[in-house]
Amino acid sequence: MRTIRRILTIVGLVIVVLVVILSGVGAWLARRPWPEVKGKLAISGLNGPVEVIRDKWGVPHIYAQDEHDLVFAQGYVHAQDRLWQMEFNRRIGSGTLSAILGDSTLDVDRFMRTLGLRRAAERDWTLLEEDVRLVMQAYADGVNAYVDSHRGRLPLEFTILGVDPAPWTPIDSLTWGKVMAFDLGGNYHYELLRARIIAELGAEAAQMLLPPYDSGAPVIVPAGTGNYTWLKGIDGATPSALTALLGHSGSDAGSNNWVVSGSRTASGRPLIADDMHLGLNMPSVWYENSLHGGRLDVAGYSFPGVPLVIVGHNDRVAWAVTNLPADVQDFYIENLDNADDPKAYEFQGRWEELTIIHETIEVKGGQPVVVDVKVTRHGPVMNDVIGGLADAEPLALRWTALDGTRLMNAVLGLNLAANWEEFRQALQFWDVPSQNSMFADVDGNIGYQSPGLIPIRAAGHQGLVPVPGWTGEFEWMGYIPFDELPRTYNPESGFIVSANNKVVEDTYPYSLAYEWSAPYRSQRITDLLATNVSVSIEDVRTIQSQTYSLPAEALRPYLQAVQPATGLEAAALDIVNRWDLLYEADRAGGAVFQAWYWFLVRETLGDELGADLLDAYLPYDTSHVPMMVDLMKRPTSPWFDDTGTAQVEERDDIVRRSFSEAAAWLEETMGKPGKWEWGKMHTMAFVHQPLGQSGIKIIEWLFNSQAIPARGDNFTVDAAWVNYAYPFAMSGGVSQRLIVDVGDWGASLSIHSTGQSGQLFHPHRADMVHAWQEIEYHPLLFGREDAEENAEATLMLAP
Repeated sequence: MRTIRRILTIVGLVIVVLVVILSGVGAWLARRPWPEVKGKLAISGLNGPVEVIRDKWGVPHIYAQDEHDLVFAQGYVHAQDRLWQMEFNRRIGSGTLSAILGDSTLDVDRFMRTLGLRRAAERDWTLLEEDVRLVMQAYADGVNAYVDSHRGRLPLEFTILGVDPAPWTPIDSLTWGKVMAFDLGGNYHYELLRARIIAELGAEAAQMLLPPYDSGAPVIVPAGTGNYTWLKGIDGATPSALTALLGHSGSDAGSNNWVVSGSRTASGRPLIADDMHLGLNMPSVWYENSLHGGRLDVAGYSFPGVPLVIVGHNDRVAWAVTNLPADVQDFYIENLDNADDPKAYEFQGRWEELTIIHETIEVKGGQPVVVDVKVTRHGPVMNDVIGGLADAEPLALRWTALDGTRLMNAVLGLNLAANWEEFRQALQFWDVPSQNSMFADVDGNIGYQSPGLIPIRAAGHQGLVPVPGWTGEFEWMGYIPFDELPRTYNPESGFIVSANNKVVEDTYPYSLAYEWSAPYRSQRITDLLATNVSVSIEDVRTIQSQTYSLPAEALRPYLQAVQPATGLEAAALDIVNRWDLLYEADRAGGAVFQAWYWFLVRETLGDELGADLLDAYLPYDTSHVPMMVDLMKRPTSPWFDDTGTAQVEERDDIVRRSFSEAAAWLEETMGKPGKWEWGKMHTMAFVHQPLGQSGIKIIEWLFNSQAIPARGDNFTVDAAWVNYAYPFAMSGGVSQRLIVDVGDWGASLSIHSTGQSGQLFHPHRADMVHAWQEIEYHPLLFGREDAEENAEATLMLAP
């Protein structure tokens, strides 16, 4: 026995020593790539010295003597903190993931090579103004200066996956802009879903399941407001792996922004607010920085891998954006000359030669895969890379992002804009993705502009379903002229709100889109601003934290009418009755309501749609939630009848059945009613790409965040998307929050979802998560004195 104990003791000591050694080696490997943030570094490529002051939140404030050095240093700093994220993002857009991850990402690469985002970015490069190209090249040179000087100690992901990064190029930056345009798009998903519903259930069912925007709901620019006059006389009528990488389904992408005139604020200065809703990963998609040098004096949010500031302010103007879900995608059914080996396609009675692009995908551990991309005048044929289309008629995707765009011209213009005219001049180049763009300046002016290449379709073509491509009857007839896109300037209301809701009323002579986000967020923000004539920064914070549910307000009375049949149901109903309609993490009412709604939709639609179509439809919550709100007003609608039973069910029968199922499900999954909380069933974990999805528990534990309770849902101002297909994890939502006090820049506030660094174990890797979760902020510093007062480290870069 003593011998066994002695052996076990020795083994235990050896294990402890090994753990200590391995922990030390692991810590050394993780810390070794951390960037130098203090002292002085000699950097080849600079014209003069650059100072980088990092504040205590990890935000760099960069000061240079000329514009070249400023954006060069921004590229260097982005690479210091987010190089792996930049590498991974460019591989997504370029379709080169399989070269480092093997055949598990072949579907993503095939999709991206077929879509051709990098090919489109290469075309964009030829269209940019020379000063924009100089900025982008300087940025790329800064990235490469960092990589070249740190080849032996790049971030840990490069070591684990054996990746040696190629030089960064401006095309890499432009490609990420295309990925974001794709991420914020999604109209083609609606076309395919609507076509499927029509084929299986008919046009009337499609109209109900994918309803138009409520005519009584808020629009961003009402007719006759501000200085805008409607024109007259024109008759305007993915792979699942990619979804996982980008973080959402495509139908939820949204945001909130609003601007309030000084006539309605406590300070007498305009306030502008922005919170953009995207997929949430580790690290955040956003990176905060301020840039000071040459023509640039800006602060705000940038994308790692892209120069300048995307959203923020300079010394005169602040701007903010939300997604404008304009319909800029159409599927065309092509008539090919040969199904097996096509060489031509028909157009207006003539055969035109297909463009065949040979794309070779390198595969780690396997043979290269060649993809022959077939391209018509409308765009690439997508059947081979979209699930369910392999045996369908050939479908080519027309999309403005593939036509040649000049987005970076707009970004530089916004960074330099000094007034409304220059703001609008910059937005003339914001081709795609279309964004609701808010404006405020130090002179007290506020405004809104819709930008983007938005097609004018031939008469009879609404862009709702795939259309014949060979007849020429459904072509685009050009784009809406920029000066005829919706805008408003200093409206009498004193504020402007956008939340991906409909932009204009139906009197507008052009068609912008059919699918808009449900109006609940825009309605809530509008209601709160309309009753406040002295809006403060604290008021804006309160609005951004809103978790009040307008859909629940509309639907709860039907649930409250249920007569509970068991003690469990009585307890659940009591929770619902006492609920304040706030989706706070500790609210049991939110848990009961969402579980009931989940069963309600399935019980109402499941028999008509069938399991496959129902699963395809459920992610489109911005359609089915307002549809259900409307349908519940018709208690005897045939949709409530369960076709699988002999009797005829009505609304109250389905409400009752769904509630019983929900109560039982909650007890089974969460225990007794006293344990039910919204934040226990609605959780958020920030996942690293790709190691956080490796399937190796220790790796996922290291690189992902722990799951945290989430507040909000899809339709609260503080958005936290519920995945209705696989409830109830949070699949995306608010990625950052910004409040700008226009003219008193130092009072502005900011936060994003994780932290500034992407480096494992770095103190700024996840230090913003708690503040983001609790709707807290840090100052968005702008003045040099503020940066120096809050400095954590200062780095000098010298030629």
